[in-house]
Amino acid sequence: MKKVALSEVKDDLSRFLRLAEKEEVVITRHGRPAGVLIGFESEDDWFDYRLQNDPRFLKRVEAARTSLRAGRGKKIEKVKT
Repeated sequence: MKKVALSEVKDDLSRFLRLAEKEEVVITRHGRPAGVLIGFESEDDWFDYRLQNDPRFLKRVEAARTSLRAGRGKKIEKVKT
């Protein structure tokens, strides 16, 4: 993770976007963290990010986990293909 002042990011955004493809870039304002720049190497990375941060998807995952903990569900070995 790299920390960079906002003024530097504003001066050379393209460079920091390329850097963000490899690691998160924490943008600071007056020396304090103000945001994070996250880059994507591919469209698959973008899709994964969107999915992992979609509240509807996360709600469905939690509902499924709750259901499994309550004993409702099937083991993968029992599912016919």
